[in-house]
This record gives sequence, C-alpha cells and structure tokens, in this order.
Amino acid sequence: MSRSNSDGHRANMTRLQEMAAELVRRPVTVIVANTPAWQFAKAATTTIPIVFATSSDPVQAGLVQSLSRPGGNVTGVTTLTLEVGPKRLELLHELVPTATTLALLINPTSPVLAEPELRNVEATARSLGVQLHVLDASTEHDFDTMFGTLVQLRAGGLVIGPDVFFNTRQEQLAGLSLRHAIPAIYQYREFVAAGGMMSYGGGLSDAYRTLGIYTGRILKGEKPADLPVQQSTKVELILNLKTATALGVTVPPSLLARADEVIE
Repeated sequence: MSRSNSDGHRANMTRLQEMAAELVRRPVTVIVANTPAWQFAKAATTTIPIVFATSSDPVQAGLVQSLSRPGGNVTGVTTLTLEVGPKRLELLHELVPTATTLALLINPTSPVLAEPELRNVEATARSLGVQLHVLDASTEHDFDTMFGTLVQLRAGGLVIGPDVFFNTRQEQLAGLSLRHAIPAIYQYREFVAAGGMMSYGGGLSDAYRTLGIYTGRILKGEKPADLPVQQSTKVELILNLKTATALGVTVPPSLLARADEVIE
C-alpha cells in the first residue's frame, strides 16, 4: 500500500470551527451541516438544533444516542455510502477483470469517512487478490499529483472514496480520469453525468430532500430528539458508455444488465 503526501487543509477545518462558533453567537434557529462541519457544530452547542447529512455511522461517530431516538439537539440523515464501499471495488474489478492493481482515493483530513472506507475496501481487495494502493487528496493540487501516481503505478482503475470535498469536484475528477485513461467509480450519479465511468451508491438529492424536510419541521417547532435519523436505502448502479468507449473499456453484459441507468 502506498500513500501520496498531502498537506491537508487544516485552514479549512479551522474556518469551519470559527463559522460554527459564529452561528452559535448570533444565535441562529437551526444549523444544517454536512460532513465534517457537523462535528464542529455539535461541539459548539448543545441547545441549537442541528440537522446533519453524513455517510458515516452517526451512532459510532457520537452524533446521536441511537437512530430511532437520537436524543439531544441533533438529528439528520445517513446514506449507505460507506456500507457499499467494498461493492464499488468489486464492480470496478468486474469492469476491468485483468487489472491486478487498483487504487482508492481518500481525504485524510476527514478520518470519520476515510478510515472506515479504507478498512472496508482493503479487506475486499485482499479477498479479490488485487493489490490496492491508497492515495490521499485534500486540495485540488493533490489531484494532479494523485493521477500522476496512478499512471506510474499502472493502476487499472480507481475507487473514489466518499468525501464532501470530492463531491464538489466531480467534473474535475471525471475529466482527470478520462484524460489519464483511468476507469473510476464514484458513489453518486452526478459523477457519471459529468463524464465519469461508473457510480454505485445512494442519491444525493434524496438525502438533501430529507434534510430540508427535517429542517422545516424543526423551524415549525418540532425537536430533533423526537425525529428519528433517516437512513437512505436506495442504491443505484449508473454507467456511462460514452466514457467507456473513450477509455477503450468493454462493459461486461453482466454489468449492463444490472445497471439502473446507462448514459449513452
């Protein structure tokens, strides 16, 4: 396993902490936060309602007491992103079955997502008998370095791990994977729509719709402690045949048959 060097973006983490403190000082009526912002919001207040969206286990992360009875001032929605991480590696291996070396991209500055993803995917790589290289990125500059490393390693494909920073750079990641001829799989459809090869996971729109509904209910007077954490259970496989053709990849009929959507 190899790890690329990354300075991270500690300044961004400090900024998130400052923003959470500022919201509490105002004070606002409710705070809506994604990963990793919710950890700073939770640390900043025990009274202002917090509605979160996360790919991690909110109980294990210490966000809530339980999914059915969150308790305290926090509730929200969790997706199946981490749970299906191993499946993304399996699908990538099915797409490029002759590849003996694959890679996983994580953001080391978000350990609540990166560490469980790494554990799960590494275990799957061992069971598949493929060598897994783990690469880090936490800034846009890291992407160019990371793809250069992928080319040097002659990696047959890339699993892009769950991370809010990656979610905001889907077009860039899709473009780089195409430019460097690296088949990649992501968790959200938006990546495939931007030109990425494949995605497998829940829907961002569904999670954020629930986030908005819960925020509205709290603004009308309901308490977070009385609103169970919602679990997104919808998982979809999306393929981009145009990108496959550009990469010279033949999509197996077995994958095409199981796809929920094929972009041509």
